[in-house]
Amino acid sequence: MRVQVLVDTPNSWIIPYAEKLVKSLSDLGHESYLINKHSEVNYGDILCLLGCEKIFKALYKNRHNLVVHESDLPKGKGWSPLTWQILDGKNKIPITLFEAAEGVDSGSIYVKDIIHLKGDELNDEIKHKQGKATIDLILRFINGYGSIDGKTQQGKESFYPRRTPNDSKLDVNKSIAEQFNLLRVCDNERYPAWFVIDGKKYILKIYRDGKN
Repeated sequence: MRVQVLVDTPNSWIIPYAEKLVKSLSDLGHESYLINKHSEVNYGDILCLLGCEKIFKALYKNRHNLVVHESDLPKGKGWSPLTWQILDGKNKIPITLFEAAEGVDSGSIYVKDIIHLKGDELNDEIKHKQGKATIDLILRFINGYGSIDGKTQQGKESFYPRRTPNDSKLDVNKSIAEQFNLLRVCDNERYPAWFVIDGKKYILKIYRDGKN
């Protein structure tokens, strides 16, 4: 089976997991490739769209175009579903493997699972669990290929908006405890937490004490 894994953002956090997926597929005897440009996608059996910021339109090139989304589709379509749910205080995050379609996050669903959080993980730890769950779902589909049928999405859909730097702003009038989930999901390098006092902006980064 020919499997292509597309990550169209060179500095994406998902790249190490995409590389691990490609290696796992190769070890299983599949012809697998990691690519980072839409124009490099060739005809094949399966295309895995991981962390793609641009909409991939040439869906006709592969028999299956797989997407992983961290919500209980059709609920929670759109942007950064894992982050939004953590901000809502959730520690059990649904994750869905589905077929890409023209409509946003609208394709047939193949497999669902749950990402379990304790509630104290910081961004790197959250992303690790997300990456591992992503690989597991794709391998489950490929290993069971032919025995897993897609199911049409049913129920009322909802959408999460795209996050912006303003979503990482802390409220100086609230406690750290009240805003801990926001601190957890902030990326110290790409979109760190920040706040303003007396008209001056300050950046706040969070790390776990290595002794804990």
